[in-house]
Amino acid sequence: MARRKPFRWHIGVFLAPAVLVYTAIMIIPLFGTLNLSLFNLEGQNRIFVGLANFATLFGDPRWSDAFWNALGNNCWFFIIHMIVQNPIGILLAALLSSPRLRMAAFYRTAIFIPTILSFVIVGFVWKLILSPIWGIAPGMLDAVGLKFLFAPWLGKEEYALTTLALISVWQFVGIPMMLIYAALLSIPDDVIEAAEMDGLTGWAQFWKIKLPLILPSIGIISILTFVGNFNAFDLIYVAQGALAGPDFSTDILGTFLYRTFFGFQLQLGDPYMGSAIATAMFGIILVGVCIYLFGIQTRLRRYQF
Repeated sequence: MARRKPFRWHIGVFLAPAVLVYTAIMIIPLFGTLNLSLFNLEGQNRIFVGLANFATLFGDPRWSDAFWNALGNNCWFFIIHMIVQNPIGILLAALLSSPRLRMAAFYRTAIFIPTILSFVIVGFVWKLILSPIWGIAPGMLDAVGLKFLFAPWLGKEEYALTTLALISVWQFVGIPMMLIYAALLSIPDDVIEAAEMDGLTGWAQFWKIKLPLILPSIGIISILTFVGNFNAFDLIYVAQGALAGPDFSTDILGTFLYRTFFGFQLQLGDPYMGSAIATAMFGIILVGVCIYLFGIQTRLRRYQF
């Protein structure tokens, strides 16, 4: 009796539907947006204008002032995440990976929980906490004798964006923590044992042995932070509205795109200029990712096993 050959699943069986779905929801809309950015309305007719929309966006003060303000705010939003969120995530991962730490699973879960919360919940709750009228922040600071430090942070132009960035850091610090934690656990025991035999333990072992080995993971976290922050929208919209107050001090590219494309209050929607803004955002993110892939990742590969 002939032996029945085992059924083998080929990767193409799963890959083809995934490619079709990705093309339908990502590639086609992307090229549609790029195409729309090259047109504009003249009367009731849509005409091809080439790069005129981008010339208006970058050169016309009516548009360029708002665009460069949003881009600058976006850069500051990203910098706060890079210098606060990612180092804290690395530190927490190093602490939680210690075999001597008790209840490590509880701490990991508690730190990661805000990551799964809705932006609406996070924005609304933090607005309540920081409210100078009914918020609990003034009372908490007063209880420890630091009430003089309290200010309406979400209502002051010089503090609002930094405050929202720190709220975002609080929500998403669990992501770099878990990625670095997984990278630390993947380091072979032989490497750790060899370091201990050489007298490297504790933080000295982390700085000299573990940190160089997890640099590729840190690079991935950095580029994910870059992409995520330049696509940010939800938290600013929930906390400060589409006008990104006070006086557009928290306006980022996402809220600028929303107001332009869909319109808001007395501002009419302009899908052509909105597509130009979306294309500019795509170009900024693409340049950043290419710099990482071709300028940084190739140098980090030597640290991989």
